[in-house]
Amino acid sequence: MRAVENALNLEIPLNAQYIRNLIITAHNVHDHMVHFYHLSALDWVDLVSALKANPKKTASLGESLSPWKMNSHHHMKQVQDRLKTFVNSGQLGIYANGYWGHPAMKLSPEVNLLAAAHYLQALEYQRKANMIVSILGSKTPHIQNLAVGGVANAINADNQSALNMERLYYIKTLIDEVGDFVKNVYLVDVAAVGAFYKEWTGYGAGVKNYLSVPDLPLDTKGTTFDLPGGYIENGDLSTFKPITSFGDPYFRDGVKESIKHSWYKGEWTKHPYDETTDPKYTEFQENGKYSWVKAPTFYGKPAQVGPLANVLCMYAAGHEPTKKYVNQTLKTVSSLAGAQVGPGALHSTIGRHAARAVRCAVMYDSLVKQWQLLVDNIAKGDVKTFNRPDFPKGEIKGFGFHEAPRGVLSHWVVIDNGKVKNYQAVVPSTWNAGPRNQNDALGPYESALIGTPIADSNRPLEVLRTVHSFDPCLACAIHMVDGKGVELAKVKGL
Repeated sequence: MRAVENALNLEIPLNAQYIRNLIITAHNVHDHMVHFYHLSALDWVDLVSALKANPKKTASLGESLSPWKMNSHHHMKQVQDRLKTFVNSGQLGIYANGYWGHPAMKLSPEVNLLAAAHYLQALEYQRKANMIVSILGSKTPHIQNLAVGGVANAINADNQSALNMERLYYIKTLIDEVGDFVKNVYLVDVAAVGAFYKEWTGYGAGVKNYLSVPDLPLDTKGTTFDLPGGYIENGDLSTFKPITSFGDPYFRDGVKESIKHSWYKGEWTKHPYDETTDPKYTEFQENGKYSWVKAPTFYGKPAQVGPLANVLCMYAAGHEPTKKYVNQTLKTVSSLAGAQVGPGALHSTIGRHAARAVRCAVMYDSLVKQWQLLVDNIAKGDVKTFNRPDFPKGEIKGFGFHEAPRGVLSHWVVIDNGKVKNYQAVVPSTWNAGPRNQNDALGPYESALIGTPIADSNRPLEVLRTVHSFDPCLACAIHMVDGKGVELAKVKGL
């Protein structure tokens, strides 16, 4: 969508920008909560150990950390009883695949019980955030309201079928309910886990070239943003170089992908406009091709993307909300750990979790802001949400980017006489999961695993901790082939 709009140099109505921004921020809040509590927290939390906890001590610990209303003795006892039912039945259900009793688990029973309670509570609050996405996007996932030129949401205060004030104020109610959990539970829990596993600030740094892009446009042209983005080289925040617009040539010209070690035809390194995607499976080759993932580079170097990259770039750009939550989180970690912990600790496995929690709080504040901007703009009498695109003759090119929950997402399109001639996507997990590039430099996953201690080689929990901290999503690297490497199906988008 943004790629095509970029190719057409098409402006977007303010209301459409704000509605898109509301969907983006609500989706990010939802996604970050789900990642920590439901996809990776059990790498650090031993739920079976929570059966030994004293619920009163757990409640006292929780109440000392934050004013969250559901940290009471009653709630902790209730959760412990539910866990006992799971364990005594011999069927752990949603908790079945945990590394219970693993020697790398070190939280006390009381901390484990507190985390278990918040795991269950997070199910409800991530749902509320996702309801905002579904109200504005018609459904979730795979929202239906986006269109080249804006959104399909009609704004009409007097029509129940349109986006009206009743619906907008219901969204505001959901926004208000989610904020308490983000700031008094998620931020605090991540800081607590970081303090108890402080040695993990020394593992998992990997690639320290950080790439992020600006997002949440505040104008019709995509030149002013609520959240900044840019590039940091080798972890040095003083090297930060901003990316300033949807058409910024610094980003456009810097992205390339290599297939030297990927299961595609050839060994080229190309700009996305010039790429092809032609699978050629060769089986695993230690010094050759060994991955379905391409290897993206930014000006010839691998780059880490995701919440850590985004938070560090926003911090380096002087973004005040980011600075506030980073400093607040590090202060909490330092207090619980009994030692001063600085920003350098973020270059780590546990630092990626901390950055994601910080980003969740930043996105929540932006969610509140975008709602107010939309309501204020409608109050001025502006109800426009769409500008009709006009496709010229000849060839045009465009790229669009978005700072997605897992990092920089960019799409690249070549259009010839109104029809798509070439289309490529360089997605967040491709940046992080990519194999060695054209110069054999390691990608972020591979680099981050070097030096990771393993307590039990038969149960490599520590490897999962680091890989999960990136929040992998590799659907874009899945291909269907038979046992002989023959492609089974190919879909062409017209």
